[in-house]
Amino acid sequence: MAEPVTLITCSGLLNTGRLTTLTGTALLRRSPDIVEASLPASRPLEEAARYAGRILALDGCEDACALRRLREIGVEPDLHVVATECGITKDGMAEPRFDEIERLAGAVLAAVRGGSESG
Repeated sequence: MAEPVTLITCSGLLNTGRLTTLTGTALLRRSPDIVEASLPASRPLEEAARYAGRILALDGCEDACALRRLREIGVEPDLHVVATECGITKDGMAEPRFDEIERLAGAVLAAVRGGSESG
């Protein structure tokens, strides 16, 4: 089995950003053997990145806030998944839907299990 990942989520205010937070929380609860932590990119990440085995940047859109934040501290994530590249529409302040959480969670799990980038 692959080493668990730490998710760094963009956690923005729009639906896709909030979706990354909800997806991270759902995966942490459902698959603690696969996802060891889920942290918003807005938090200090230096210590978490230092102790993380593998890191997956989970972004809501092409702005790639989580990826950019990791790179600002000199960390290149092992994996990167973008919600809008998984068929999820950026829809302003709309509430993230259950089916979107499931779709994005599936993309994250596929990336982790496949060991390659997705989305």
